[in-house]
Amino acid sequence: MSTKHPITVAYGDGIGPEIMQATLDILDAAGAQISIEKVDIGEKLYLAGHPTGMGDDVYESLKRTKVFLKAPITTPQGGGYRSLNVTIRTKLGLFANIRPCVSFAPFVKTKHPKMDVVIVRENEEDLYTGIEYQQTPDVVCATKLISRSGSERICRFAFEYARRFGRKKVTCFTKDNILKLTDGLFHQVFEEIAEQYSDIENEHWIVDIGAAKLADTPEAFDVVVLPNLYGDILSDVSAQITGSVGLAGSANIGAKGAMFEAIHGSAPRRAGQNVANPSGLILASVLMLMHIHQPECATLVHNAWLKTMEDGVHTYDIFDDSISKEKVSTSSFAEAVIKRLGQKPKTLAAVDYTTQTGQQSVAHHGTSVKQQERALVGVDIYLYCHEDVQTLVDHLQGLQQTEFDLKLITNRGVEVWPHHSEDTLCVDQFRVRFEAKNPIKGGAITALLTHCIENKLDVIKTENLYTFNGAKSYSHI
Repeated sequence: MSTKHPITVAYGDGIGPEIMQATLDILDAAGAQISIEKVDIGEKLYLAGHPTGMGDDVYESLKRTKVFLKAPITTPQGGGYRSLNVTIRTKLGLFANIRPCVSFAPFVKTKHPKMDVVIVRENEEDLYTGIEYQQTPDVVCATKLISRSGSERICRFAFEYARRFGRKKVTCFTKDNILKLTDGLFHQVFEEIAEQYSDIENEHWIVDIGAAKLADTPEAFDVVVLPNLYGDILSDVSAQITGSVGLAGSANIGAKGAMFEAIHGSAPRRAGQNVANPSGLILASVLMLMHIHQPECATLVHNAWLKTMEDGVHTYDIFDDSISKEKVSTSSFAEAVIKRLGQKPKTLAAVDYTTQTGQQSVAHHGTSVKQQERALVGVDIYLYCHEDVQTLVDHLQGLQQTEFDLKLITNRGVEVWPHHSEDTLCVDQFRVRFEAKNPIKGGAITALLTHCIENKLDVIKTENLYTFNGAKSYSHI
């Protein structure tokens, strides 16, 4: 007898309890070998004073099960509430988000009947670190973090996924024509990893035209790997253009745990009406079954779901008189899927996960970060200042210091000195660049800052400028 795999289950808020029960009923009828640990998360935990929307019992359960099947939750309005999903991803190291985006034409209307794209999104870095500052009354700032280690891990994951599931191509989207260091690093790492997978085609697109191509001709793509923010946006776009964002499930995978969920929200206005479509969570549970090595059950559930869709048994959100045969409730949809367990679709492509060998690689595989000679060569100083540019320059050039040359002043990233346009809008935050005349130590920067303060310059923050192996590693503007 198979040992049942423990899973942590959260019924969530809004429509969550209804679609979770429908999903669990299907898994039970399909013979999924799972044992459930139920936990409470979401709105009532937030309102009870838990800023992340969950108590310590959730972490304790996840330490035991390492698998989380989660219904959508409601985050209360107002400040002070942290994203539960982001908290779980960072706490458990769930670095990869996988979202299959498949069209089910002609049974769900779509402009892209041949779409079958998997979005692989980096989950921990980028602007999603949420590091932000208000620097002046007029200017706020967010910090974008991309690491070589994190980029290697997600790019390798994408190629391993493609190899495991017989995918032919992996595409990378970045904006490295503008963000030459951050997105540039992600692209560079993608190219390095791609060389190790000669059996899989690879390509890179600038994210704006790539997104346009994805929305217009999704059949041109197979697996797409992206940094966090672009991945978040384009995974929703991809899910929507299949015909319904409500049909998409997703997996969040790490080396020591995984979370599976529908991508839609809790829809509190539909709560308790037994009308919600449970498909997103059902398909997320299929991903979960694959993760816990139950491909036979995953195949059974997925094919029964496909047959139900093909038979025109649809919930209200996708019901169409010209296509659908029967409008059903949440629970009735689950019953229809259960009735079709063991059947296969005839028009839609049936699945067979039992042919997939091996497990998705989530190992770190080491890192190619190598020791480099790092030299401190200058500093960018951010100032809160209402003076005109020339007055500021006069102040800066009058500082009592000899270690540095004043090289550049920018405002909102636009150069205002030594070259300046009268049409440039200047706000109350300036970035001033000093570069060293000779090799320096950190103490010289401290002395420079002291001179700034003594001259009544309002320093907001500083950013040291370095070379690595002799090459400048900071933006020229």
